This record gives sequence, structure tokens and C-alpha cells, in this order.
Amino acid sequence: MKDPLETATLQILKALGENPAREGLKKTPMRVARALREITSGYGADMNKVFNNAFFKANYREMVIVKDIAFYSLCEHHMLPFFGKAHIAYIPNGRIVGLSKIPRLVETFARRLQVQERLTEEIATTLYKVLKPRGVGVVLEAEHLCVSMRGVKNETSFATTSSMLGTFRTDSKVRGEFLNLIKR
Repeated sequence: MKDPLETATLQILKALGENPAREGLKKTPMRVARALREITSGYGADMNKVFNNAFFKANYREMVIVKDIAFYSLCEHHMLPFFGKAHIAYIPNGRIVGLSKIPRLVETFARRLQVQERLTEEIATTLYKVLKPRGVGVVLEAEHLCVSMRGVKNETSFATTSSMLGTFRTDSKVRGEFLNLIKR
């Protein structure tokens, strides 16, 4: 077993007092290594590939919202999952982006060890930098298993974070419209 993730998983199983040779655990180190690589595949992502040049000239000047984007990530503090919904809006400034690229952007940054606050900022600043819109608004709502399963063991709490850039930060009416439109 030369894969460092498999070796580490084997050591964790032993440290937990498990028998890694028992039937149900024999392939666990390989499965965990494969799962961790998939879950953290966002490292080193090429934003050009994420957006795939899907920018189009458009005179549309109203808010574009993609909401209820499901995401899954791993908390960098406990390496336990957190997951929820992302709501993303922008106001174009002469060009728009293919709508499927917005969930792709969320997935790219979520597939790293993360904290929700940084994830929110990374999505907002990248979209703002790449698209150059008049403004960007991002709201993430998530359940954190490090809160639900351990420690305080609060099973009903959700964390909400936001990042507002451009007109979403400077114009309270724009911000209010966005927040009103994403209400459940």
C-alpha cells in the first residue's frame, strides 16, 4: 500500500481499535482515498476551464439569480461535511455568463477543505473579477456536521454567510431586492 491516503486511513482504523483486515474494512483505505480525492478535487482548478469561455455580450441590465444551488464541502477544522444551498446574483455590465457556469463555480470552491465564510468570498470575488458585472451577491446557507454530530450537537442550526460586491454593497435597494427574491 503506497498511496499515502490509504496508508493514513489504515493507521486511523488501527488507532480506533478496528481490525483493518476484517471483511467490511479490507477495501476501506482504498475507498476513503478515492472519496477524499473526489471531495477535494477543487484544488488547482483552472477558472478558464470552469467558465469555458461561456461569456456572451448582452444589453440585459437587470438582476440574474441562480438560487438553491446544492453544495457539499468539508470543514477544514474537523474534516466533517457541511452542505447546503448557494444563492448567487449578478447585475450584468454588457455581458452575461452561461447559467450552468455558476453552479460549476460553487462546486469548484466547495471541493476543497473549507470554512463557509471563505467559500462565500471566493465565489463572489471570482465571479466579480471574471465577469466584471455591476455587482455580485452571494448567500450560502449550510448545515455543518461538526456542529450537528459532535461538540454542541445542535441538529437544527444553519449557518448563513453573505458577500456583496459592487452595487449589491453600495445600493441598499439592490441588496434588498436580492435578499427578498431568495427567500424561501
